[in-house]
Amino acid sequence: MRVSDILRVKGDALYTVTPDQALADAIRIMAEKDIGSLVVMDHGNLAGMLTFREVITCIVNNGGAVGDAAVRRAMDDKPLTCTSATELDEVRRMMLESHARYMPVMDRRDLMGVISFYDVARAVVDSQNFENRMLKAYISDSRGMEEQSPGPQL
Repeated sequence: MRVSDILRVKGDALYTVTPDQALADAIRIMAEKDIGSLVVMDHGNLAGMLTFREVITCIVNNGGAVGDAAVRRAMDDKPLTCTSATELDEVRRMMLESHARYMPVMDRRDLMGVISFYDVARAVVDSQNFENRMLKAYISDSRGMEEQSPGPQL
């Protein structure tokens, strides 16, 4: 399974902010849209990722207040990325090693979407469930054929 399979199911909703946008505005967008991350784009280029992890760290470092900080102050300016052709096993490995919960999907310089650890886990579970159903159907069909076949001829 590839990242493109997840994006196809997930849909094309994508939310971005700029590095100079107010952090308070970005937090409001995240809360209103019920999303855990925003892609930070600067003049059409990926500039970083903003997740609740970075937001909380920035607030703590600012004495418990958002203040007038810009997104630039809180964002991860070197986020992990993948392509739509990246295999899901590789994405899982990358996310686990770096403790990343969100990953922008880039094809060359174009932002194709964002996948979350939840998206990856759901795809794996769905794939396993499908495989289990196919195996059960195969076993059921095999048993049915055994019952239909005549016994040994003497």
